[in-house]
Amino acid sequence: MPKSLTDLVVTVCFAPGEDADWFAASEKVHDLLHVSGTPARRYRVRHRRLIGWLTRFLGYYLLDAARRFGAVTLAAGGRKSRLDLTGTAAKAANDAALRWRAWNTHINASTKPARPWEDYLAQHHADPAKVTLDEARRRFEQQPRVLAMLAGSFDPYELSVYQAGEATYVGLYWRIALIGDALITTDGRLLAPASDSVADQFRFLNEACAYVRSLRSNARLCAVTVSSA
Repeated sequence: MPKSLTDLVVTVCFAPGEDADWFAASEKVHDLLHVSGTPARRYRVRHRRLIGWLTRFLGYYLLDAARRFGAVTLAAGGRKSRLDLTGTAAKAANDAALRWRAWNTHINASTKPARPWEDYLAQHHADPAKVTLDEARRRFEQQPRVLAMLAGSFDPYELSVYQAGEATYVGLYWRIALIGDALITTDGRLLAPASDSVADQFRFLNEACAYVRSLRSNARLCAVTVSSA
């Protein structure tokens, strides 16, 4: 189902030289979304080949870094050059591929294709009096494939992405790992999907990934999980 406002992840971007601590990130999120937030440790940390033996123990240019056995492993953000964005995306892609292949083996091979949640939600929006939200959900969840996904601990509200194939499913999740659900640019613009549709998610994520790619290596990022103000 669409995420609620309390579990959205927003990536905040800072230009080189701009104050880029946690308070600055939180302020930008509050100004644009009117919500508060907490750091989201989402990024793997990059350790350079030659001096990585030293930098792995140093948290400079990182925000809210997590350590394992003294070495920095994850961070909520920091200088782009210190964040292992490639490794972050690769880990998400691998995890997503494993989920899709399990779904393909246990669900796709044993059940017929089902209509995704978006179809039933459209029925509700077209005539709320005739098809309430609860009725739309009931119709969606009574489909054999959806019941099988519920029984197998797969999120049935991701059905449309699962049915689109492995490449699509994996492609969505490595982008989400890098960006989250919204992005605030260095000049204060808010980028977000135009709707809850998967197509609009991809449009937003492609734009946001291209934006992050265009940032200089000394720009900074911070991932924020927002909650109600």
